[in-house]
Amino acid sequence: MKKYFAPSELLINDDGSVFHLHVKPEWLADKVILVGDPGRVPLVASHFTEKECDVASREFRTITGTYNGKRITVVSTGIGCDNIDIVMNELDALANIDFKTREEKPHLRRLELVRVGTCGGLQPNTPVGTFVCAQKSIGFDGLLNFYAGRNAVCDLAFERAFLNHMGWSGNMCAPAPYVIDADAELIDRIAQDDMVRGVTIAASGFFGPQGRVLRIPLADPRQNEKIEQFEYNGHRITNFEMESSALAGLSKLMGHSAMTVCMVIANRLIKEANTGYKNTIDTLIKTVLDRI
Repeated sequence: MKKYFAPSELLINDDGSVFHLHVKPEWLADKVILVGDPGRVPLVASHFTEKECDVASREFRTITGTYNGKRITVVSTGIGCDNIDIVMNELDALANIDFKTREEKPHLRRLELVRVGTCGGLQPNTPVGTFVCAQKSIGFDGLLNFYAGRNAVCDLAFERAFLNHMGWSGNMCAPAPYVIDADAELIDRIAQDDMVRGVTIAASGFFGPQGRVLRIPLADPRQNEKIEQFEYNGHRITNFEMESSALAGLSKLMGHSAMTVCMVIANRLIKEANTGYKNTIDTLIKTVLDRI
């Protein structure tokens, strides 16, 4: 029996587009680049030779076009794993649910998704300007814990080692982090030999969850120190960002291939930052377009 998705579960607009993204099924390419900033979507699309659609709704902007003969969709997600939950579920629906019958398609599409973003470095080998691929992501967001099958796709031993190191085991007020691997083939293709392959923390906020202190003290003042010192089976935590875990986790549960690559714009260890990174990130965008 085919799965049926009720109007309350899959919201479709009157024009046949999916509810939040306002994208129609025929506009979605198999190769997808995700960016946080809606203003970065036209920057990516400026490299396209042809454009099929350009649609914006809230923080979500989507352009599908052609680059070197490859059909590519670029979508802005806004900030945070909660938005990745929206974007990933709606992209998967566009690919694998028939919007006319509201039933799952008999043959499922496998999307390739690469998030291009910015991050904060945590190690001496991640200075400002470094490109870091999230080979593993540690999700502080808790999103994947709401989905069946999370244990089957997560690195449970890594999770336990990290919890114990942070002193969070049994602490009801602490995060319940999950550890997820990005797609190995996609990592090899995009990172090649000129990007750092690391362990990325996807934080649930920009300030406290990433150890920043303004007017409110941290619950654990040694949080970042412990994160920087953590090591498990040769893995060290390289950087902070805010979306990679949800992207890798949901993609794995849905049967898609996904990874995140970020440019370091601040190094927390040596306390340096570059807020004028917007021109430099085009180099990373062009690299991903060439390799996806």
